[in-house]
Amino acid sequence: MIIGGFSISTFVAGHNGMVGRAILNLGITQGREIVTRERSELDLSDSAAVLKYLKSAKPESVILAAAKVGGIFANMSQKRKFLTENIQIQNSVILGALEAGVEKVVFLGSSCIYPKHAPQPMPEDCLLTGPLEPTNEAYALAKISGVKLCQYIREENNLDYFSLMPTNLYGPGDNFDLKTSHVPAALMRKFHEAKVNNLESVTVWGTGSPMREFMHVSDLADAVWYAHDNPPEENLINVGYGAEISIGAFAQKVSEVVGFKGNLIFDSNMPDGTPRKLLDSTKLFGMGWQPKISLEEGLESTYEWFVENLESGTVRGYGK
Repeated sequence: MIIGGFSISTFVAGHNGMVGRAILNLGITQGREIVTRERSELDLSDSAAVLKYLKSAKPESVILAAAKVGGIFANMSQKRKFLTENIQIQNSVILGALEAGVEKVVFLGSSCIYPKHAPQPMPEDCLLTGPLEPTNEAYALAKISGVKLCQYIREENNLDYFSLMPTNLYGPGDNFDLKTSHVPAALMRKFHEAKVNNLESVTVWGTGSPMREFMHVSDLADAVWYAHDNPPEENLINVGYGAEISIGAFAQKVSEVVGFKGNLIFDSNMPDGTPRKLLDSTKLFGMGWQPKISLEEGLESTYEWFVENLESGTVRGYGK
């Protein structure tokens, strides 16, 4: 079947997560032929089942957005699961795609693959040049293995298997469970509940000094399809916003968007994580892609989505 002039069918793995959903929705809007499978229908860690499905569906490309993800607390307390479950998913999908004759695989990783004290902004070639950030080492190791697997397939089989490394993401569909969420979702939930309950203050983990780069998930989806249609010459490409902000200033922005009027208290006894994480996205920008959604616009639209879906009881991770 051909939809909207696109003759390539794509299997989006992990289409129910924040990233996968954004990629799926944009692809549908663009009139692409996309195939998906619910978790109840296909266990992505089951290599035999994945291979059988790919041979049956015969997609020309695969976008691998499925992963076990979480914030600092989740990464520190579930190291074994973050390492093994992610490697199992990656190997099943990537190697299954190769055996099924899929010509193109886009593997989505994370900026945490780079060394803790990498040069800033972080270029792709700083990979494996120093120790990783201990708080998310297991997840980073799993993602590095996926990057290398795609690289080796690309070199040995001359196929468009490549990796995109997104910066810190936020947006509709995020996980708002305080035990497993990332910074933007956790802060948005904390400030919203503090506003509703008329609290005088909200505690933010860490000193507030670390610098981070945040990008709306819709921008990432746009970058994924752009790279899908214009495969990069190299195996590893960063996908960043191009600007950074301190956690303290970011928290202040989120509190303003939510409408929380109280004080922000920074708990220096909690870990800060990597001091600075800014991707060098020169290669992707040079390919002709640029992010479109400002931080203010993105946070406002995300909070609108959060409030609307909170009322309908469909916010992932809320109430746990």
